[in-house]
Amino acid sequence: MWLAEENYLNIQLGQKGEKMAQKYLKKQKYKILETNYSTKLGEIDIICFDKKENQIVFVEVKAKTSDYFGLPREMVDEQKQQKIERVATLYLMQTKQTDANIRFDVVEILGGSLEHIKNAW
Repeated sequence: MWLAEENYLNIQLGQKGEKMAQKYLKKQKYKILETNYSTKLGEIDIICFDKKENQIVFVEVKAKTSDYFGLPREMVDEQKQQKIERVATLYLMQTKQTDANIRFDVVEILGGSLEHIKNAW
C-alpha cells in the first residue's frame, strides 16, 4: 500500500510541475503546441514554439521536493534524452516540420522554485 501512495504522490507532483512549467512558458511568450505528447516510443511533456528564437522546443519537466538524491535535471540522463529525441523526430515527421529549428530544454522544479535550462543537451 505504501508504494501505491508514493507512486500517486509522484504522479501528483509531476502533474503540478507540468502545469507550473506551462504557466511559466506562456509568461515567457512561448506558444504551447502540445502537452503530454505520447507515442509508442515515449512521451514529451511539453512541445512549444519560441517566437524569439523561431524554434520548436521540446521540454522535459522534472519536479522533486528535495535534492537529497540529486537535482531533478540529473534524472534526464542520456537514455532519456535519446528517447525524447526519437519522439521529437516522430512529431516533426507527423507535423511535416522536419526542416524546423529545434532545441531540447529541461524545466527543473525543486520545491517551489523553477529553473528553465535552455539547450539542455
